[in-house]
This record gives sequence, C-alpha cells and structure tokens, in this order.
Amino acid sequence: MNKAVQLQLEKEPNRKLYLSTIGIILAALLVWSFMGVNITGFDPRGTQIASNIFWGILSPDLAFLFDFRTAGGVPYLLFETIAIAFLGTIFGSLLAIPISFLMSPSVVSKPVAFVTRLVVIFIRTIPSLVYGLMFIRVTGPGPYAGVLTMSLTSIGMISRLYVDVIENLDRGVLEAMTSMGCNTYEKIRYGILPQLFSNFLSVTIYRYDMNLRDATILGLVGAGGIGAPLIFAMRSYRWNEVGSILIGLVILILAVEIFSNKLRSKLVNG
Repeated sequence: MNKAVQLQLEKEPNRKLYLSTIGIILAALLVWSFMGVNITGFDPRGTQIASNIFWGILSPDLAFLFDFRTAGGVPYLLFETIAIAFLGTIFGSLLAIPISFLMSPSVVSKPVAFVTRLVVIFIRTIPSLVYGLMFIRVTGPGPYAGVLTMSLTSIGMISRLYVDVIENLDRGVLEAMTSMGCNTYEKIRYGILPQLFSNFLSVTIYRYDMNLRDATILGLVGAGGIGAPLIFAMRSYRWNEVGSILIGLVILILAVEIFSNKLRSKLVNG
C-alpha cells in the first residue's frame, strides 16, 4: 500500500468502539421490540382470505370495473377518491402558505415562529383516521368529511416543507432589488415568487400523491372515496368486486406516481 495512504489511514480515529456501541443499541432495541409484539403466526382464516383476494384480482367483476354509467361503479369511486385528494391538497397547501411564513424565523420573530411550530406539531400528531372520525361526527359521512380531513392533515407536512424552501431563498436577489429602488410588491412578484413557485408546486404534488392513498384509507371510516365499498365487499365475501377495486386502485396509483414524478423532476431540475 502507498505510504501516504497508510499514514492517512493511521491518522483516522478509531471508530470501532463507536460502531460497536451503535450495534449493541440497535440489537437491544430489536430484542425489546420483539418482546413487545405478540407474534402468533398466521390465522388459517386469514390465509384463506388472502387467497380469495388473490383469485378475485385474477378474476375481477368486469361489469363493475368498467361501469361508467352508475355512481356505484369503480370509475366513479376512483373519481370521487381523486376529487377528495385534490381538493384536500389544494385547500391544505393554500392554508400552509401563510402558516409557513409564520413558522420561518427569518420572516417573523422567534417567539411567533416557535408558537406556530408548536401548533403545527400538534396538528401533525393526530392521525388522519382520528380527524376523519371527528369530521364525520360534525358533517356526517361522505366526501365532504374526507376533504376537510385531507385539508387539515396536509397543513402539517406541507407547511414544514414550505419553511425549508423559504429559509433557502437567495437573499442576494432581494438585496439587489432593494438597491435598485424596487417596492415591496415588485420584490415579492419578481424576487420571491419565482424562487418559491416551482418548489412549492413540487411539494404540493408530492403531498397529493400521499393524499390519494390516504383518501382510500379514510373511506374505511366513511369519509368518502373507494375505501368504504372495498371494506363492504370484503365483509360480504364478494371477492370479484374486491379484485375489481384493487385493480382500479393499482392502475390509478401507478398512473399518478409516474405523472407526478415526471412533473416534479421537471419543476425541480427545470
């Protein structure tokens, strides 16, 4: 080995103790986690249900899958799910814009930013299913409860990511515009918005991708979307309908995933 390389390796600090400590801690956490979980294996009935779902996907109810005429078909249920996720993302992202500025220490005072962050942390702490059950009690079952739930749960993550974008603004542009005599509106219009728009839109698209999956889960508690028909079909042992719904979901999620990844890449990379 080259002497210079050998000398450099000898100068490197000995990290064996550090790595050993990390390994012991991880092993202890793994053992502790297994102790807290009662692993009972597979229920024979559960295995049979999984088999039924698999065969339902292989032999779906095509009339149900391609029923474009009634409100109970898979296309309409998917459309309702898309609408819930879209409206929830739009309302959540709009509400997150002023909140994100209130969370930024470079925009407001530190006490205001700290209090706003605490409020957002509290919002993010409560699971979306709990919000869904709360709004169902307020508005009744249906898509409206799902939209309100999506809007509220989107605020926490979107505002947190918006803050990172605001904190990374190029201040030199604003200083240059100030030296040129630009007013506040011109600095916001030509100095701030062009830097924020593409990143804000990329974060919003990413959250919509997540909301589309969450909207399906919210349907299980009656907040609209395709989740409720899915659980009803499973409880009624209509496995062909279960297969049709799952096929529709897979196609929808894949299409949105491909489209959103391409769009976000174009926005971020230009």
